[in-house]
Amino acid sequence: MASALDVRRSGERFHTRAGWLDSRHSFSFSRHWDPKNTHFGLLLVSNDDVVAPGTGFDTHPHRDMEIITWVLDGGLVHQDSEGHNGVIYPGLAQRMSAGTGILHSEKNDSWTLTGRPAHQDPVHFVQMWVIPDEAGIKPGYEQLDINDELARGGWTTLASGLPRHAHQRAIGIRQKHAALHVARIRPAETLPIVTAPFTHLFLARGSAELEGAGPLATGDAVRITGAEGQRITAGPDGAEVLMWEMHAAVTTG
Repeated sequence: MASALDVRRSGERFHTRAGWLDSRHSFSFSRHWDPKNTHFGLLLVSNDDVVAPGTGFDTHPHRDMEIITWVLDGGLVHQDSEGHNGVIYPGLAQRMSAGTGILHSEKNDSWTLTGRPAHQDPVHFVQMWVIPDEAGIKPGYEQLDINDELARGGWTTLASGLPRHAHQRAIGIRQKHAALHVARIRPAETLPIVTAPFTHLFLARGSAELEGAGPLATGDAVRITGAEGQRITAGPDGAEVLMWEMHAAVTTG
């Protein structure tokens, strides 16, 4: 069966704009609801968020969800009810397992938590949720700096629950059918797309051309069913790409 490619342009995504938040959603989220766009594979949320300095998401609950946060610019302060806290920065992969229930907040607090000089820069990050393969687990948290791996080029596995990644340096997630890869692709460089039943590409930065889909711009996403190793080539300024590899899908009904 030939691959099916569904390109979703940045401007077509659901858009939430508040005084402190500018967010674009790949799937139904919050007040944005489309019963035909609730997930792809195991991915339920992929939000592209920009948060103003001194603001952010106040303490709120989650349950039975694997939540991965990837910062593009700035610093995001994380605090949760399990006692984890710190600043997430570009190249630091972070995962929170909500499990039986967790409370957390995410703020651009202008460095007041760390004691560094105050700033007025926004924080830009992508937050992604996948459904776990087991409900009711103990809440957990993990982070890992992968800047060195990214600098070597090619795809870097950011987070995975796939058995084949058990001994690789990556964050673990409680979903044995999914992995998230990231690449900072140099100008004109070409990389292959993973072969998988469900592949979700998000162009977080730059421009690129995807075989079978054509040109992609910042904020565009592609949902590939039956990916067969298509190739992606970065544009003249390079590209930063997040790629979900999924070997199962959410079951409904």
